[in-house]
Amino acid sequence: MIIQLKNNISEDQKTKVLGILTEHLFKIKEVNTQVSDYLVAIGSREFDIRIIGNLEGVRDIHKVDDNYKLVSGKWKIKPTQIKLDDHSSIGSNGFSIMAGPCSIESGDQITRMVDFLIANEVKIMRGGVFKPRSSPYSFRGVGIDGLEKFYKICKENKIKIITEVMEPEQIDDMYEYVDIFHVGARNSQNFNLLDALGKVDKPVMIKRGLSGTIDELLYSAEYVFSGGNERIILCERGIRTYEKAYRNTFYINAIPILKEKSHLPVIIDPSHGTGSRSLIEPITLAGIMAGADGAILEIHETPEKAMSDGEQSLNFREATKLFYRIRKTYKFKKEI
Repeated sequence: MIIQLKNNISEDQKTKVLGILTEHLFKIKEVNTQVSDYLVAIGSREFDIRIIGNLEGVRDIHKVDDNYKLVSGKWKIKPTQIKLDDHSSIGSNGFSIMAGPCSIESGDQITRMVDFLIANEVKIMRGGVFKPRSSPYSFRGVGIDGLEKFYKICKENKIKIITEVMEPEQIDDMYEYVDIFHVGARNSQNFNLLDALGKVDKPVMIKRGLSGTIDELLYSAEYVFSGGNERIILCERGIRTYEKAYRNTFYINAIPILKEKSHLPVIIDPSHGTGSRSLIEPITLAGIMAGADGAILEIHETPEKAMSDGEQSLNFREATKLFYRIRKTYKFKKEI
């Protein structure tokens, strides 16, 4: 059960609500976010919610059977929209494109990428500065100094940044230079990190784990929401299966399932989802038709020379073509 409290609820009114819930043996968690204050009450499903709903200081009350209650789609009338500024948002209002290299390599690379994104009307740049790599000998990112340069160039050109955070201790150092924190597949169940991101007031995109289920992704999002941050984006990035024809199996079913189960926006990652440059376009376009709110794409000016993930990165020509087809496909979907 989710109880949404009014902003002006008095302490006496709140004490009365808590007293009734305690009397009926509910386990209660208070959640205070950027948007509202909630009580999540776990207990009897036979409870008459009107007992609480009619109390002063209560804005709304909802029965939610799902164990991931706050991110469940059963209590919100409209899908959540993540506002980045007055001109850009993610979810329920257009198809968002996030694009850039797997790893930031140099200042010149950032400048060329920003110029390319501006020319193609893409407002969010992805780029890793801390990279979790399978091999300890692979390039692992330029670190916080590279992030500062990344942010400076993007801010001057009104481009938003999404970049990966790997551990709680990095959040404070990164905070000033990040518009969207990205939780990678390997950290999808790093609960200490998720708890810490619940305390920040910036959007968080969570990728599904390498072998994670849809419910596990939703539980990860619940950690962040219950910690106080409801500006969450879900990302389907494919899962590891027995199939060897490509890097990962992109699970197209996940898009409508997540949209049905949750009120949060759903982004797709066809680059990691397939691991193959030739598959990025068809999977992206299929994702649009399946209901995705956006895509995060790996792009490199010369993928053959990329320090990481070149085989699943589009060059500028390929990306330009895909941006055109994304917009054309999204417009077609809206018209049918």
